[in-house]
Amino acid sequence: MKKPVKHADGLVRCTWPGEDPLYVAYHDTEWGVPEYDDRALFEKLILDGFQAGLSWITILRKRDNFRKAFDNFEPAKIARYDAKKIEALMNDAGIVRNRAKIEGTVAGAKAYLKIMKDGPGFSKLLWDHVGGKPKVNAFKTTRNVPAATPLSIAISKDLSARGFKFVGPTIVYAFMQATGMVNDHLVDCHCHATCGKAKRPRSLKPSAVKK
Repeated sequence: MKKPVKHADGLVRCTWPGEDPLYVAYHDTEWGVPEYDDRALFEKLILDGFQAGLSWITILRKRDNFRKAFDNFEPAKIARYDAKKIEALMNDAGIVRNRAKIEGTVAGAKAYLKIMKDGPGFSKLLWDHVGGKPKVNAFKTTRNVPAATPLSIAISKDLSARGFKFVGPTIVYAFMQATGMVNDHLVDCHCHATCGKAKRPRSLKPSAVKK
């Protein structure tokens, strides 16, 4: 059972980022901030899939490499990846080299394009599950935070049926937390009251990544 921790800067935070500056910045400025951009949501879902079996900080440290390797997560480009491109990715030490996850990314891109073409749109599909706005929880310790919920199970089934891979209920719940569909900052964390109102810093938006 872990309670929020007061850091050297005087701010109380959830326990999971520890003192790692990169992780703390992610916690303070990204995690739990509602994301409604279709492509940004696609990127985060794919990266959460790559996280399976690993820690998020591992993926976070490689995120810029992932963006370069996967054409800034533009689904239209990824959907056209062929065997040669997949082999190139398998030889890219800057990412997680897992063939099933790479091939799953291509499948996810194709599923995304179909949703965008036929409706309802990727962001709307996801946010409609929570009524279009974040579900705000009031957990006091990490012990109270679930790994999955009936809602993440429902979204997992929906995404799987549409062709997405690596979207089990636990992965989906982590995705929901990160993209602000649920606010799971612990109640004493300084972000709990404000993350739903926060605006994602331009410097942290995928579109701002330099190529």
